[in-house]
Amino acid sequence: MSHTVVRTTTTTTTTTSSSEGGFLNLGYARSLQGLLKLAQVVVLLIAFLCVHCSKWWTDESAYRFFEVVTLWFLIAFLIFFLMHILRLQGRIPCINWTLTEFFHYILGTILIFIASIVAAVKCGQISALIAGSVFGFIATFLLAVNIWMSYKITCGSQPTVAAV
Repeated sequence: MSHTVVRTTTTTTTTTSSSEGGFLNLGYARSLQGLLKLAQVVVLLIAFLCVHCSKWWTDESAYRFFEVVTLWFLIAFLIFFLMHILRLQGRIPCINWTLTEFFHYILGTILIFIASIVAAVKCGQISALIAGSVFGFIATFLLAVNIWMSYKITCGSQPTVAAV
């Protein structure tokens, strides 16, 4: 005597759209992740402008490195922010965007920290260069917070399997 048991499961998917429309995700700009990305972009812009507008560089190669690093990651993080706002991650599914952002944040944290140390050492008591290096350190802190939050969201509390 054989018994056949058929188990069916129903999955319901709900898609919500913001009240502003389906094209823009303005709710992301108000979220903690969005505000953190926006703060990083603003702080990197201020750091870049402080160093770029200074007329008295003590070591040109050190500050060119600082400018290149801050400008590169300013543009990269602005692109990531716009991709979230315009919901482009869903339209380009072949790239793991979470991992891509995570690696950019790790690399950005390391390089901006190194550039800020070099800028702080070579500042020569010039206030604009000191301010640029301080904003570089603030950007490093914001990037480290974003790495921690990304790791917490991505790899955080995962369920464990209990032995049966």
